[in-house]
Amino acid sequence: MNKPFLTFAALTLCAVSAPSWADLALATSKNCMACHALDHKVVGPAYKDVAAKYAGDKNAVAKLTKKILNGGSGVWGAIPMPANAQVNEAEAKQLAAWVLTIQ
Repeated sequence: MNKPFLTFAALTLCAVSAPSWADLALATSKNCMACHALDHKVVGPAYKDVAAKYAGDKNAVAKLTKKILNGGSGVWGAIPMPANAQVNEAEAKQLAAWVLTIQ
């Protein structure tokens, strides 16, 4: 294989895999990971389960942004999700969009 192809392949792989980790640091810094994990239930649902539930919903980012900012209850069981006062609206939207990319 030639070097240009390997460079292209490496850059493509980074671009494809980047969304899965792009905002993990933000979620961790805003204490989201205290109740959620990428692939298994903690207190709240796994992010991959949230992404699956909202797949195909054109309003998913707006719905999840609102839940991050205001909290919610009843969708994933009896334990309510509190509002996250550490997150501003732009960050909540960024986190919501990121969660929807997790597989």
